[in-house]
Amino acid sequence: MKLINLDMPLIDLGSGHFWTLRRAVEGVQIFGGIGSGKTSGSGELLALKYLKTGMGGLVLTVKPNEKQQWIDYCRATGRYDDLIVVEPNNGNYFNFLEYESRDGGITENIVEVLKTVIRASEEKATGKTDDPFWEAALDILLFNVIDLCTLAYGKVSVQQMYDIVLALPNSERNDNDVEFNAYTMAMYAAKKNVDAQVKIWREQQTAIALNEIKTEEDLENAVCSAIADARTLKTLDEYFEKTYILLSEKTRSIIDFSFSGFLFHLLREPIYSLFCKHESNFTPDSCLDGKIILLNLPVKIYQKVGRDCQIMFKYIWQRAMEKRPIEKDTMPVFLWADEAQNFLHEHDTDYQATARSSRIATVYISQNLPNYLACMGGEKSKNRVDSFLGTMATKIFHANVDIETNRYASELIGDGFFIESSNAMTTSEHFSLTNSEAGKFDRLVRPEHFIKLKTGGPLNKYMVEGFMHAQGNPIMKNSNYTLINFEQNLITQ
Repeated sequence: MKLINLDMPLIDLGSGHFWTLRRAVEGVQIFGGIGSGKTSGSGELLALKYLKTGMGGLVLTVKPNEKQQWIDYCRATGRYDDLIVVEPNNGNYFNFLEYESRDGGITENIVEVLKTVIRASEEKATGKTDDPFWEAALDILLFNVIDLCTLAYGKVSVQQMYDIVLALPNSERNDNDVEFNAYTMAMYAAKKNVDAQVKIWREQQTAIALNEIKTEEDLENAVCSAIADARTLKTLDEYFEKTYILLSEKTRSIIDFSFSGFLFHLLREPIYSLFCKHESNFTPDSCLDGKIILLNLPVKIYQKVGRDCQIMFKYIWQRAMEKRPIEKDTMPVFLWADEAQNFLHEHDTDYQATARSSRIATVYISQNLPNYLACMGGEKSKNRVDSFLGTMATKIFHANVDIETNRYASELIGDGFFIESSNAMTTSEHFSLTNSEAGKFDRLVRPEHFIKLKTGGPLNKYMVEGFMHAQGNPIMKNSNYTLINFEQNLITQ
């Protein structure tokens, strides 16, 4: 086993100072405008360093060229055999329902995954607020549909859930007409399952115990107390036949669409084959063996479904990485997202807050702060964005023309004490020259300075400038920030 030293230097900052692996697992946020060199400068350097260290990790994609970019990185670092590219017709499959059904807790696990993706999609699309009614209503529907699938068929599939949601009873149903659809067939199978358990239970009871049961209500209470599935079936019947059926059409349509809309996309190719149809031949746990999982479903090509599926896998991956036991020699793993605003979900702040102890080296790259605000619900979510960014201990700022981001960077770096010299000349009767000095506090790096940073390319001899700021111990002399020159084209050198 390779020994891991968290104080291993990754970036030489000069003057005997280094940015270390310990800093990496505290999280990195990179900001930079279009063409600033954020991906080809600091991004490329970090990717190569992480790969050379031996980390496994997860790579999310927005742009079509990111696959080739990471193939080049892996080849340059001797890690090509560790790369798992998840894309159509590539033979790599992850069945998320199969994975989440392990070790019990199937309903809770699947509900949490589906709800997280659905809510992340709503926030990006509409800036939806946290309405406790809609959240609770969606939760209850998710729990009951999944419980019905499990009770009826002993497993859960996307197709079953989708068909049942479309066939749920409504107030216009004629109870005299028995309609055989996905819902009624599932309820029939669930009742048959419970009836078989009740039969076994009755056979195990003594005559005295059975004689104490006087009414149908007594029997129902005894059965529900003894058989968990009977209690579940009663809950399902009460929910679908007495509660859900009476909801107004508008309320039902919103809840149904939130759930079935996501399931519909999962049933379409290539997503169905990649995440629902086949048995898994890789899982998030593959990263613990040094594998690099690249989800080549770029948002620019697959749009919403590509984004939603990557958020789904990311959330499952985050939970898996947090569950692993951490020892002194545990190798860190990395989570990588360029244009990261596309992949944020409601639990990111909580997970990033404990990423250091889980040894997850997160690298999020984005152009500016407004990108995060727009994707997390607009201006009303500013506190959420600030909270999230506060969990990323290292921030790198490249050239940018966004005023808000530059102001944020300048304020983060802070103020310093400067001596300002001035002179005055008098030529009235006698010539005199007076020099004076005065101290003042001002920004160590003014917001307008970020506009002028080098952006690489031939004009700048392929050098990209960026200010690095890190919390904790100073990274340069007595300072928590420094200006760094990042070389482009590292993998061709």
